[in-house]
Amino acid sequence: MKSIGSINRIIGLAKENKIVMVEKDKKQMDEISQTKNYQGVIAIVPPFEYCEIDDIINIAKEKNEDPFILILDGIEDPHNLGSIIRTAETAGVHGIIIPKRRAVGVNSTVNKVSAGAVQHMKISRVTNLIETIKYLKKSGLWIIGTDIEAKTYYYNQDLTGPICIVIGSEGYGMSRLVKENTDILIKIPMKGKITSLNASVSAGIVIYEAVKQRK
Repeated sequence: MKSIGSINRIIGLAKENKIVMVEKDKKQMDEISQTKNYQGVIAIVPPFEYCEIDDIINIAKEKNEDPFILILDGIEDPHNLGSIIRTAETAGVHGIIIPKRRAVGVNSTVNKVSAGAVQHMKISRVTNLIETIKYLKKSGLWIIGTDIEAKTYYYNQDLTGPICIVIGSEGYGMSRLVKENTDILIKIPMKGKITSLNASVSAGIVIYEAVKQRK
């Protein structure tokens, strides 16, 4: 349970921002809560507002920067998605594209893990990743996929210019059609007995190599 001082501060902020407050008893709070760990306060917010792909490209244009975009192909773990969004936001990625099917969307867990980065990141949710990739290519972006069977290590690949990096799902990597529609495949060296990395770790490694090159 939060202290009275913390509660009063929350109430004060809510009043300042003209947020409607309603008092509920514990039973009602338990029914509303998703986690039962609400510490006396629950905020009800509208669903996350996804953007269009052109919105992401336009952000890059407004900043006079080459587009730097991520496609997440089938990320199902909200913790991974939240971590990737947080990393992408700190690295200056212009936007993230996720599929509507067989992938997690932006929810309360994703928001929490991202440390609020979802509020500052353009995220587009699309029906067809292949058509999206084709559209990005027509818009001048190079599509760079991460794949264990690639011949080129990520640090040997030019990651400057207008690019879209594709990160595959936790267990299966990129889908076959997505892989076939990439322009370039890169990989991260694996020297241990485990031959795969957590998706958010893989994303972080490649994203920051691009940041290093794009200075």
